[in-house]
Amino acid sequence: MAIDTTSPPAAQAPPRAERLAPRARLVLLILCAAQFMVALDFSILNVALPVLGEDLGFGQSDLQWAVTAFALPSGGFLLLFGRIADLYGRRRLFLTGLGLFTAASVLATLAWDPASFLTGRALQGLGAAVVVPTGMSLLTTTFPEGPQRDRALGVSGTLMSLGFTVGMVLGGVLTDTAGWRSTMGLLAVAGAGVLLAAPGLLAESRHPQRPRVDVPGAVTVTGGLLALIYALSTAAQRGFGGADVLLTLAAGVVLLGAFVAVESRAAEPLVSLRMLRRPTVAWGNAGGLTAFAMMSSVIFLLTLYLQEVLGLSAFWTGLVFGVQGVVAVFSGMVAPRLVARIGARSTLLLGLLTQALFTAPLFLLGTAAWGAWAATVGVTLACAGHLWAIVAYGSIATSGVPDGEQGLATGLVTSSQQVGLTVGIPLLSALATSRGDALREAGADAVAATLGGIRLGLGVDALVVAVVAVLIGVGLRRRGSAARG
Repeated sequence: MAIDTTSPPAAQAPPRAERLAPRARLVLLILCAAQFMVALDFSILNVALPVLGEDLGFGQSDLQWAVTAFALPSGGFLLLFGRIADLYGRRRLFLTGLGLFTAASVLATLAWDPASFLTGRALQGLGAAVVVPTGMSLLTTTFPEGPQRDRALGVSGTLMSLGFTVGMVLGGVLTDTAGWRSTMGLLAVAGAGVLLAAPGLLAESRHPQRPRVDVPGAVTVTGGLLALIYALSTAAQRGFGGADVLLTLAAGVVLLGAFVAVESRAAEPLVSLRMLRRPTVAWGNAGGLTAFAMMSSVIFLLTLYLQEVLGLSAFWTGLVFGVQGVVAVFSGMVAPRLVARIGARSTLLLGLLTQALFTAPLFLLGTAAWGAWAATVGVTLACAGHLWAIVAYGSIATSGVPDGEQGLATGLVTSSQQVGLTVGIPLLSALATSRGDALREAGADAVAATLGGIRLGLGVDALVVAVVAVLIGVGLRRRGSAARG
């Protein structure tokens, strides 16, 4: 069953979503709470790193590993665990991942040296790699395709995006009031709460058959993603000139190329190339990856702008993103109605273009105090479009996929989310850093150099989103024409 990516006729009233039963609402609450918790973990340490490093004895150049140790396994193992869940039980894997994430958060909270802390962070990332795809596949198999699933994806997408923003605000508040360990302790408490509530609400589901796990495919895709994420994360700190960055980047490209070759010949592939050839799956995930990568980058760059250029405190910076968070909630509620009224394709394009439109003027930010107001308005309106895009892309990329392949489809969806959150910031951070260094060498002072790098990053961000929106519009229009034919 192919998704209709065209807009419904104007005379046709949009379907109304059925009210969810009380138990279904609880299931949605549990699954979304898990997604929110993982998104929170991506950003909650950002402002705590200097304090954490001083407490545990990290060198300045090693602080990046507090973030990278989580990002590597959380992005690298998503596809593998999404497929394993299809075969051996999504509920079972979901609960296992929750248990691992919670225990790892306790270890990170109690860490006594860099090694113990990084071990906790890596295990958190591994738990997240299990929780995210299994949680999304449980969501799409629990809620039938149509208004109910669109509504559930809307709530999930809203909380996933909101979690990244809230994490930055909470990280500053908790670090200032209760110390950096409270950030990890919060995740441990949240994980324990979800773990206690989930077993009585979630039903088991798995693939009706038990095909074999594609080991060569698993090794090549996992190794390729790990190498790629490592290279980009390291480049954000040291630039792209280091030998280790270039070698791991090349290794990632080679391994991902080998993965495609392996999957084209495998009898029971980890990722069906037939599924990846679906325009809805390919273009939908391209939209999601772009939306997440570029919006998280905007938030990161504006955090630098507000604190390092305008000199705002962590508290006032948090208020800027707090406004964005409130708007994100309302945008997530509106998004499923937009999908029902104008179609998933049109909603995705509208969301991406809105995100690009309100990011572009941020290129003009300067050192005047009004920049804080301009940043608040720009990021808030861009985030509204961002939420429309991520709800629509989830609907497009999972529609028409049989229940037996939902783990694979949602594994791709969540890979787009996680890889986007992982690679967007390093890429644009490296670009901004390179521009800032060039301006310093040309004689600019520290503030002017930092501002120049941030402005370039924001301009490229808006351009990338706009270009991807145009490409998706063309790709999905062709799909719509084929479907009508």
